[in-house]
Amino acid sequence: MFNHDAIIIGAGAAGLMAAGVAGQRDRRVLVVDHADEPGKKILISGGGRCNFTNVGAKADRYISHNPHFMKSALGRFTADDFIAMVDAAGIAWHEKTLGQLFCDGSARQIVDMLLRACPPHVRFSFGHGVSAISHADGRFRVTINGVDHLAPSLVIATGGPSIPKMGATGYAYDLARQFGLKVVEPRPALVPLTLGGEELLFRDLSGVATMTRVSCGKAMFEEASLFTHRGLSGPAILQISSYWRHGQPIAIDFLPGEDAGALLIAAKQARPRALLPAVLGDHLPQRLASVLAERLNLPRELGNLPDKALRSAGQQLSGWAFHPNGTEGFAKAEVTIGGIDTAGLSSRNMAARHLPGLHFIGEGVDVTGWLGGYNFQWAWASGWVVGMEI
Repeated sequence: MFNHDAIIIGAGAAGLMAAGVAGQRDRRVLVVDHADEPGKKILISGGGRCNFTNVGAKADRYISHNPHFMKSALGRFTADDFIAMVDAAGIAWHEKTLGQLFCDGSARQIVDMLLRACPPHVRFSFGHGVSAISHADGRFRVTINGVDHLAPSLVIATGGPSIPKMGATGYAYDLARQFGLKVVEPRPALVPLTLGGEELLFRDLSGVATMTRVSCGKAMFEEASLFTHRGLSGPAILQISSYWRHGQPIAIDFLPGEDAGALLIAAKQARPRALLPAVLGDHLPQRLASVLAERLNLPRELGNLPDKALRSAGQQLSGWAFHPNGTEGFAKAEVTIGGIDTAGLSSRNMAARHLPGLHFIGEGVDVTGWLGGYNFQWAWASGWVVGMEI
């Protein structure tokens, strides 16, 4: 039997952050993970370069049943704070579009930085799952490979079920329920959408991408969309997938920033003998232009089409309705939406309200960020506040 100040289950982004912060406060910490190495999701993120944060990481870029819950952690440990860590570690980075920050080199640099932040009294156990957890007399008993470990603080940082090939599971939810916490229905998020029925014809456009404005309800994102052999993907689609629910349509504006009807009428005046595929091809990939023109069913020269018909076509191009029949599931989801209900947690230290030594951090909690480094920032911030507490 071994005694520790804290036991952290999960050696991903949030767990490693919490371990390093607690260790620097002279806490004796045990970090446990059933995987054979730490930070596996970090290593594959950002095409292997880790989109490690976003300069716009504020609470309004996150989804939760309690939209205020994440404000405390994000305010106490900001994107600038993590950037300072990266700079201090000598890791070169660059900013891409929309505030996304990436390593110039490898995502391995981020994992190594987090591990170096852990003093010798932070111990690691890889390759062994937890077989039992209980709580009595103010301490948690965690059984690993037949050996019991005791600590007054237990941190669950095992993430959600997205990307199961990396070993992801819903273990955090099982533990939450074991200790009397509720779980908001977990769903795949930042995930491609699938099409069926008549919309199967759009699969013929597999590989075609274009800049779009995609909306679902009140949510709207202006980024690239990509047609796939199963349906729709690309940054705009991944973003909107976090807001989409089964049965809802999504609308795609194929000419964002343009008055599509006015554009077609102007083309009619300038090129009356032009056909619609040629005009749309000036603004869209030709394969997409041809399919959209075919669906609009205006085969005559523009000069022979009434302005009313062109305005109607413009309206459809500015809000083309798609009816996804599903998503590609947790296997292709970058993160999980939903998770441990924040109503049972303290926003100050991520602890269970009825059991203060039990903390949940990272993706397993009902806090989901937009695409582009936001979920890593939540991992760093929630891990930091717990590391300062345990």
